[in-house]
Amino acid sequence: MSYFDGFVIPVPSANKEAYRRVAAAMAPIFLELGALRVVEAWNDDVKPGKVNDFRTAVIAEKDEEVVFSFVEWPSKAVRDAAHAKMMDDPRMEQMEMPFSGQRLIYGGFTSLVDLIAGTKGDPA
Repeated sequence: MSYFDGFVIPVPSANKEAYRRVAAAMAPIFLELGALRVVEAWNDDVKPGKVNDFRTAVIAEKDEEVVFSFVEWPSKAVRDAAHAKMMDDPRMEQMEMPFSGQRLIYGGFTSLVDLIAGTKGDPA
């Protein structure tokens, strides 16, 4: 059963291209270490909520946009092994993050419902 790492990240608007370059460099590393899919999405339609929303969740400042990202792994065990390898990977040390990591929201998730268009799907 798939396992997911999810991220919500505030990124300065001026750093969009720098973020895209870092994400494009990191994605093949995730795939090499066993990830099935890497998705990086720049906010396009993030509306303010009455109590909370993506922007307030990461304390996004006026000049920042929100990135929603996830990595799909075949299992938590594969993800955990990949994370351990990433800690020692010199390529990771060379990456300069174009955002404040202090306000990044991150977590690991197990699949609850997983349905793909055109299939009967597996409700996990």
